[in-house]
Parts: sequence; structure tokens; C-alpha cells
Amino acid sequence: MPNHAERQRARRSTLSADEARRLALGALGFGGKRPARAGAAHGRATAARLGAIQVDSVNVLARAHYLPTFSRYGPYPVEALDHLVHGSRELFEYWGHAACFLPMDLYPLMRWRMQGQVHAWSGISARARAFHEAVFNEIAARGPLAAGELSSPGRSTGPWWGWSDGKRAVEFLFRQGRLAIAGRRHFERLYDVTERVVPAHLLGASPIPARDAQKELIVRAARAMGVGAARDILQYYHIEGFWDRQTPRGLRKPPPMQAVFDELVEAGRLVPVHVEGWKTPAYMVPEARIPRTIDARAIVSPFDPLMWERKWTKAVTGFDYQIEIYVPAHKRVHGYYVLPFLMGDRFVARLDLKADRKTRRLLVHAAYVEEGCEAGAVADAVAAELRLLVAWLGLDRIVVGRRGTLVPHLRLATAG
Repeated sequence: MPNHAERQRARRSTLSADEARRLALGALGFGGKRPARAGAAHGRATAARLGAIQVDSVNVLARAHYLPTFSRYGPYPVEALDHLVHGSRELFEYWGHAACFLPMDLYPLMRWRMQGQVHAWSGISARARAFHEAVFNEIAARGPLAAGELSSPGRSTGPWWGWSDGKRAVEFLFRQGRLAIAGRRHFERLYDVTERVVPAHLLGASPIPARDAQKELIVRAARAMGVGAARDILQYYHIEGFWDRQTPRGLRKPPPMQAVFDELVEAGRLVPVHVEGWKTPAYMVPEARIPRTIDARAIVSPFDPLMWERKWTKAVTGFDYQIEIYVPAHKRVHGYYVLPFLMGDRFVARLDLKADRKTRRLLVHAAYVEEGCEAGAVADAVAAELRLLVAWLGLDRIVVGRRGTLVPHLRLATAG
């Protein structure tokens, strides 16, 4: 007779498309009851659940790292998240999916990535190494410092990512783990020696072998995502070291990173599942629970983990999305900074939003309802979230533009 655990594993061997969608949304924190007043505890809970909050300079609506907590819990003081990173040091900044705020207990799991950058040290010239050491010594003596505050910062070589020599040096030292981000000033990074930022017990912990660290990150990614194919899960923390992208899918011999998934399955840390409509095998953690319903109302950032890997997003939710800020204006379909709107367990609208801080208005440049959705009900739900957003951002009113199939209904819903 199979025991309870075996019956559970058998039941989970196949997920319907609806189950996979609810599992993913629930795992990522959508659909829970919102508190009367959100605060630091909810920023902490968001970071713990997601395992990474992406940091990005785009500030059309709000900084990217502030939005995931708002999407899940509603308005909260953004200073609470800042304090978790640069005050209580419960989070640290490093390269996760991209530049991210990560729970501090992940620091030992990122040392393998830092060590890879240490190995890159041998590939730069002796002159560059001497300059890097001089930068490190200056920050050790004077830090924390912005790159531009170095005594010899150098000149930027162009717009956008045309970094100066000083900026390249501090970023290289940061990737190596010799420097850490001690704070931000008007979003500019302040660098300091790592010993003054990361707790000593984490810095002094025994090194974790790369393969073991990657296994732990894979399990954490699978837990955060709910369900995903191996390639989806690997992208959560960009674990690509052993993955051979050139390996034809039809080969019988699995690529090395697939062997890691096999080991995790054998150890009982991952469960293989087949998702209805997916051609690729998927994985989930054995303790995962599938919510019976998801009753979400959320404006979702393009930099939210739900949107990181858009092929996975489409596979799980059926929603086809592209962030268009990097698309030439004449080729954009829905707008410049378009945020999906989640209602229940479905994406039902797309909103091109901008916070006009000078006039204290929330501009809805465009609003589109997804095919098959009832526009009036969607508009009412969107309007309620926009009012929360206006209050959270310290704005005064909502101004709805002319573009999009949801606009007539949204104007009625936001009137007054």
C-alpha cells in the first residue's frame, strides 16, 4: 500500500493548466489577504517569499524594487524597504536574476559567483590591477563612496553605460565581493568594503562548493516560482555555469545541469511534474500547495519575478507580454511603460502608466482590456488599484488618456 507521501507525489505527477497557474501565482504571493496597513514586515515577507527583488533605474512610475511589495500588500512606506537593505542589513544587493536585493542568508550561496569574478582578475593588465587596488584602498580608508567621489574617478566614455575607469573598477570589485553596496544616494550606489556591510558570521562561514550552492538556489527558485521547466528555474538566479545551450533537445544524454535536477529529484528536494499543454517536463518542490482559488487585484511591474522570464509567464498564465521601453516608439503596440493588471488568477488588462510628479497626476496614457474579459468589471477593479497607487505615490488625481479598448470604461470608473 502506498503511503501518504507517495500518494501525494503520484497525484502531483500531472498538473492541469489551471492548477499550474494557481500554483505559480500563489507561490509568488498573489491573492493573499491584504493588511489594513502594510509596513516593514510585508517588505520582509516579500523578499523572503521571492528570494530576490530586482533593482532597476526605471522611474517612470516608481523604482522597480518598490513595486513588488505594493503589488502584493498595497500601500506601504518605501523607507521600510530601504531600511531592510541599508539599515538593519536584512537584505543585501548583488547579482541574482539581475541587480537584486537578496535576503542576507543567500550571501554564502553567492560566493561561488563572486569567486568566478576573482578568477577573472588574472585576465586584466597589471596596470589595471594596480588601479583597482588603489581604488579599493581609498574606499577602505574613506568609504562609503560613490564612484564619482574617488580621487581619480576618470571620465565617462559616453551616455548610459559609458562608465568611467573608476566606475568600472568599483563594479569589478563589487562583483568579486571585495566591495559591497552600503547605501544609495539619489539611486547612485555607495561602495564600501564588504566587512563593513555583511555580518561577520556570514563572511567567516565555510565556503559552499559551487554545485551545492547552485542546487540550493535551484530549489529556492522552484519554491518561489511554484512550477517551471529546468530552463525556467535556472534563469531565476541566472545559473548558467554548466548549462550547454547548444545541446540539441533530442539528445538522450542529458546536459550536465540536467544531472543536477536529477540529483535533486533523487534526493526528494524536487518533484518532476507534467503540466497540461507543456512539451517540456517541469519541476516543483514536494511541499508545494495548490490554492483552490486566487483572488488577486494587482498592478504588476515589468520587473516583477512573475514577468522575468516571459516565455515561462506565457506558459503559466497564457499572457503574452513584452516590455516596450526598449522598443522604438513607432513599433510599440501598447505603450512605453506598460504594466499588466492581474484580476483573480488572470491577466485582464495592460496599463501604460506614468507618475507626473510636477503636476501630481497619475497619467494613464493607454489602457487595454484583454480579449474575452468584461470591460466594466475590469475597469472597476483597475480604478480601485489606481486610487491606491495615487495615494501611495503622493499624487492627487488620475488622468485617463485616449488610447486603448479599456479607456471609455476606465474614465467612467475613475470619474470624480
